[in-house]
Amino acid sequence: MPDLLQIGGITDTMRDRLAERFTIHQATGDYPADAITHIVTNGHDGVPADILAKCTNAKVAASYGVGYDAIDTDACVERGIIVTHTPDVLNAEVASTTIMLMLTSFRNFLADEAHARSGNWEVNGNAPLSRSSDNRRVGILGLGRIGQAIADKLKVFNSDVHYHTRSKKDVPYTYHDSLVDMAKAVEVIICITPGGPATHHIVNADVMEALGPTGTLINVSRGSVIDEAAMVAALQTGKLGYAALDVFEEEPKIPDALKSMSNVVLLPHVGSATHETRAAMGALVVDNLISHLDNGLVLTSVPETAHLNG
Repeated sequence: MPDLLQIGGITDTMRDRLAERFTIHQATGDYPADAITHIVTNGHDGVPADILAKCTNAKVAASYGVGYDAIDTDACVERGIIVTHTPDVLNAEVASTTIMLMLTSFRNFLADEAHARSGNWEVNGNAPLSRSSDNRRVGILGLGRIGQAIADKLKVFNSDVHYHTRSKKDVPYTYHDSLVDMAKAVEVIICITPGGPATHHIVNADVMEALGPTGTLINVSRGSVIDEAAMVAALQTGKLGYAALDVFEEEPKIPDALKSMSNVVLLPHVGSATHETRAAMGALVVDNLISHLDNGLVLTSVPETAHLNG
């Protein structure tokens, strides 16, 4: 059977399916680098440069996640390695997580839940009023598949949707070619753009100051998209009102300053973390690898390596 290198963890179901077609080797142990033809990894671990260099006969690197900025696609293109990811199957789940973050922030859910659970309601009376999430001007940074799913779910809240991407799209939302200009026009910014050098710290101090002291910044993309130090400073000084974050620059490390703020909602990168969605993602990873084994083609190549697919 062909040799497959596993980087990071996979589910039991994935392992069982892969074991039927591949000999699986762990990247943490000894493995026959020259024999490796297929690699399975995830969006966080990617494929380290030393492993990529050693696996001289690799043909496919299949990533368990939609983001693949931890994989050097330029190097893969040079080597003729197809990179796959898991788009579409997690769109709805990440969009739901985004809406949850928005509602939690606007309705002061964490403080209200603590008020009820602690007995403070009985002792000290009603909790303070929160903010309505309805009829808000919401800017989406990155209107790809997940961004569009978020926009669809925002319709329920009668949101006025704006967006910023590299180019205008044929959608019924307000386009801004400047992120700062969009920040000035909206009350909420949702980050759902890919990570990588092109978007590193694209949400900087100027953007946050433009969003303003009553603005809410939500990030469900990559921690690198936001200048985290600038965000902490903006929240501390009141230049930015609120933040709701599922991702961070140095995961799993979260700055203590963010943990201490009552105007910040924190999640441990769980945007797609449901049993159902992760099962669908895992199935697509395995389907990509088996498809390539059977006919030399993958189902969901990343754009940079699509020309290598067949």
